[in-house]
Formats: sequence, C-alpha cells, structure tokens
Amino acid sequence: MSCIQTHLSFSALSLSPKFHFVSDSKSNLRIKCAVGEAVAEPKAVSAAEPLLLSAARGENVERPPVWLMRQAGRYMKAGHISYQILCEKHPSFRERSENVDLVVEISLQPWKVFKPDGVILFSDILTPLSGMNIPFDIVKGKGPVIFNPIKDASGVDQVREFIPEEFVPYVGEALTILRKEVNNKAAVLGFVGAPFTLASYVVEGGSSKHFSKIKRLAFSQPKILHALLQKFTDSMAKYIKYQADNGAQAVQIFDSWATELSPVDFEEFSLPYLKQIVDQVKQTHPHLPLILYASGSGGLLERLPLTGVDVVSLDWTVDMAEGRRRLGQNVAVQGNIDPGVLFGSKEFITNRINDTVKKAGRGKHILNLGHGIVVGTPEENVAHFFEVAKAIRY
Repeated sequence: MSCIQTHLSFSALSLSPKFHFVSDSKSNLRIKCAVGEAVAEPKAVSAAEPLLLSAARGENVERPPVWLMRQAGRYMKAGHISYQILCEKHPSFRERSENVDLVVEISLQPWKVFKPDGVILFSDILTPLSGMNIPFDIVKGKGPVIFNPIKDASGVDQVREFIPEEFVPYVGEALTILRKEVNNKAAVLGFVGAPFTLASYVVEGGSSKHFSKIKRLAFSQPKILHALLQKFTDSMAKYIKYQADNGAQAVQIFDSWATELSPVDFEEFSLPYLKQIVDQVKQTHPHLPLILYASGSGGLLERLPLTGVDVVSLDWTVDMAEGRRRLGQNVAVQGNIDPGVLFGSKEFITNRINDTVKKAGRGKHILNLGHGIVVGTPEENVAHFFEVAKAIRY
C-alpha cells in the first residue's frame, strides 16, 4: 500500500537552502492512503524515545528538539490556572516548589500550551540545602537568603550528607507523575546546581556581585572550600541518580557562577568536581544525558567538554558556529538564542531561529534560549518560537 504524506507550506518563514520547513502546528500530519476514498489519521502513539534524547546522544533526528529553560508559566496561562494565580494562593516559592501537586501543575503549564520537546521539573538548585543542614529561603524581590553562611571549617563540618529519599521525596513523586503525564512525547528533565555555584550561595549568603567572600575563602583557605565542594559533589551525584531513578530522562547541571572564575581557578575549583559528578553518575546511569550550563562561558568553552557531559549549553554571547568549532564534534550543543529576541517581530524571531539552526549544523543540537525566558515576554511570540522551531526539517 502506497501512502503520500501531505505537507502544508509555512510561508511566513525566511527559508535557508539547507533546511526544509513544513507545517506542524496541529502536532501531527495527515496521511492520505490509496484505499478507496478513505483518509487515515495516525493514532497518537508515544515515540520509542523522545527527540531530545536522540539529539543529545548524537543519533539521526529530523529536526532539532526545542524547549525553553525556566519556562514554567511565569507569564502564561494554561488551562484555568495561571502561574500568577498560583503565586497569589501560595506566595512562598518554597511552598510552590516543595508541594507535589503544585510542582506538577507548574511544570506542565508550558507543556499544555506549547508542547516543547523537553519538560523541566519546577524546582530550584538550592532545594537540597535544607537536607544538608543549610537553612535558606527564597524571598520575593530579594532572591536566595542563606541564614547561616559558611565561613570556616566548623561550618563545613555542619554540612551533612544529602539523602534525597529522606529530604526531598516530593521531587521523586513529582518526576514520576510528570513522566506518566508526558508519556514519552517529550523528555522529562531534572536539574541540579553545580558544586561551585552552590558553594557560592552558601558562602556569600545569597546572590553576589563580586563574589569576594568565596574568592577570599578559595585563595586564603582553599582546603576549606575544597572540603565543601566535595560534599556538594557527592550529594549532587546522588541527587542526579535519584532524579533519574524517579523519571528524569536527562538532567541539566547549572554552574551559573563558575564563569566568575578565571580559567586557572575554574580548573581547580569547578572542573574536577563536575567531572567527578559525571563519572559517578555514568557508573550507574551510563545512558543518562547530562547537560552543562554556565552563563557567560565563552572564556571557558574548551574546558567544558572535559567534564564528560553529553551536552554543553551556550548562552548568546558566543556565536553558535564558533561555539561548535571550539567545543568539538564529540559533544552536543544546546542554545543559544538571546531571550531578548522574543521581544522582536515574528519575522525577526524566525530569522534568528533559522540562523542559529544553520550555524549549529545537522544533529547534536537542542534549540533553546541562551538563558531563562524573561518575565513579560509576549506569549504570542513564545508560541511563534515553538511553531517555527518545530516546523524545521533538516
């Protein structure tokens, strides 16, 4: 039986000769079969493996998978509940991120609206801290607050072993539900903070502009910092495994503040610990894709693949083609569109997507922004971003 797959043209796109675009706005394509006058619609069948995982592993894919970092509904409506309404009912970020039902609801909001190829857990990189005997809160308008910043060896001694099953059972429960809800139509992503970034928060007492406290510790008492970094390393490796065992199909490691280090200091205080995490995880979960994101990483780019991660996420300060060359062919790349692009016209957004995908080349590319989405981004532009991205064909 011969079947002809019919494609609708998407005339709004500025076409690149290297890519073929088709309409995918209805999430499946009509199949017209030569059996009398009957027209068969393909049934909704879960793919054997989500597209994002295939791209991360370097397998042949028909288009780059697409999702947005930190996209969980701060500006969008999904169903009958918006994130703003949830914030009014549950004003504490920790309440929202430590309640299974709320975590699932917020995590699924972008999925229900845009059907991205990745659905990331709604949580925070600081979530494990309480379980490590590091009291903290996330205060509206101020951000993270560490109540007892670590200053010396005695503070490090107070940091205890992190046991995810005991201290964050809601994370495992939420991931299990998300995996069932998404049903392999997208990859469920977990995430953790990298050791140096977590150490920066707990030594500085929260966010920082100059990172003077952790650098003072690093350069005057490095043994103390190394002891703290090792505790975070063992805990985050354990946390990644826990997330994978409960439904996460890929995990992103955020080393947001590693780029505050010079290359030589990155090699001492971040790189070895990231490599330890990857090595520990791969011993038990060899096929789990690990993604590394460090904002402003242009000066460290060649060092990032040395961690052993499967995917390096680029921010927009690095040209995608240049980033590809500097990273090498053995690692997949994620990114790297400026979040501000989504404030532009639809034509501008289309052209920027087209340019990024062309520079990334075929395969081993996950299309994403170069950082988290900006509050106030027009929802119709986000919808256009996904429509254009999902219509790409290599």
